[in-house]
Amino acid sequence: MLWRRLIVPITVVGLALQLAACGGSRGGAIPYNVSNFGVPDAPKVAAADDLYKLAPLDTITVSVFQVADISRDYSVDQSGRITMPLVGRLDAVGLSTGQLASVIERKLGEKYLRNPNVTVTLKESASRVVTVDGSVRQPGIFPAVGSLTLIQAVALAKGTDDLANPKRVAIFRTIDGKRMAAAFDLTRIRRGTEEDPQIYPGDTIVVDGSAIKKAQRDVLQALPLTTLFLAF
Repeated sequence: MLWRRLIVPITVVGLALQLAACGGSRGGAIPYNVSNFGVPDAPKVAAADDLYKLAPLDTITVSVFQVADISRDYSVDQSGRITMPLVGRLDAVGLSTGQLASVIERKLGEKYLRNPNVTVTLKESASRVVTVDGSVRQPGIFPAVGSLTLIQAVALAKGTDDLANPKRVAIFRTIDGKRMAAAFDLTRIRRGTEEDPQIYPGDTIVVDGSAIKKAQRDVLQALPLTTLFLAF
């Protein structure tokens, strides 16, 4: 009979819906309300010489002797390049400031200047970024510009995805030379019942993925389409 054929699919779908109702939870090994989870160690400043290799999002200052129009700050973009007047786009990542200065001198000397004198210095390191990973829609590395909170950092990654457990978001940072972590409840922060923590350059944020939501999705996807229509 039809009702017997419906018992299994209704039971399975009902179980999936019960799992969804449970949602994510706190728990886990990373603690909440860590009292000594404060300002991280200041990033080490690398010497702007042949020991430091340029990275995406670095800011450099290019000085061309007696050519003020192109002597200014340039940012290394996500693809690892800078764009300068006269010389166009140049690969910068992996080069030292001295090596990049030599490349710029060669490019300028090919068409525009005789014996150009170029100096490149590191103005701002890419250490002023935050990493957002886990169950977010667009994981990545983002510039830490100005004051930044956890809610704002997650927003940079286009928010949490459908499998996220917003009750468990971990922040990793280095304090007194030790790698430390603390967990935060994004749901309570959004409600205003918990403080939105400050995010600092160098922090790594990982949004937990809900195993319960994943199990629910897998159960529903495993059911034949005709079964779903019969069940509902």
